[in-house]
Amino acid sequence: MDRRVFLQTVGAGSGAALAGKAVQMKPVERKGRIKQSACRWCYNKIPAEDFVREGARLGLKSIDLAPAAEWPILKKYGLPPTMIGGGTTIPDGFNRKENHAGIEERFRESVRNAVTFGAPSIIVFSGNRRGMSDAEGLENCVTGLKKVMPIAEDKGILVCMELLNSKVDHADYMCDHTKWGVELVKRVASPYFKLLYDIYHMQIMEGDVIRTLRENAEYIGHLHTGGNPGRNEIDGTQELNYRAIAHAVVEMGFSGYMAHEFIPKRNPLESLAEAVELCDV
Repeated sequence: MDRRVFLQTVGAGSGAALAGKAVQMKPVERKGRIKQSACRWCYNKIPAEDFVREGARLGLKSIDLAPAAEWPILKKYGLPPTMIGGGTTIPDGFNRKENHAGIEERFRESVRNAVTFGAPSIIVFSGNRRGMSDAEGLENCVTGLKKVMPIAEDKGILVCMELLNSKVDHADYMCDHTKWGVELVKRVASPYFKLLYDIYHMQIMEGDVIRTLRENAEYIGHLHTGGNPGRNEIDGTQELNYRAIAHAVVEMGFSGYMAHEFIPKRNPLESLAEAVELCDV
């Protein structure tokens, strides 16, 4: 199951048995200057109970993009479900006015779920261009978001639109550059609306990650990691220096979550443990 399928089938179970070495039960002490998380879909072959238990032991502070059926398990281990769906999909989002009524109905339900299960944040998408200009899409997104943001503001729920690459993974996606996303945040003008800056995606589209993070810190509410090329482990096999990025994230005073969203090529829990250690600066 890839990320696109996961977002469209959030009720799907994991089903497979945990492979590899036995989970060690001693909690890992962390510096904790970054609130680290992990995206559930990257580990969908591991049963939820095993994954969440080990995530808590490793020092994670939340689980991103977990299906609703697993939220009670997250609660059991004290990890909130970050970035629950907000009524959009990657191709169909706020950039088309005809989507707004349906999005608003689903968004209200998402906010109710966030309150019930202690989710601090909701994820939304711009949608694909399909021939629409970026300027028109921007205006439509502003219109749609201003209709729903009071619903989230009333409950103190952060809403983040994700920046995705349109070069490799999500062809035609509109919110594919930081500049466009920042302008959207400025126009929506809500303290509860920010960007989900996906480091993997923006490395593909723009590069210059650390400078971009520093210059746009006030507009960024959430981070995703991933190695490039390949979206695999964030180690020395790829071009991003996550140790340096983590230091920059701390120095810029970032208070949101950094969620690991790479697809492990090796033992998944060992790779996750290495990533958490790497970013614990």
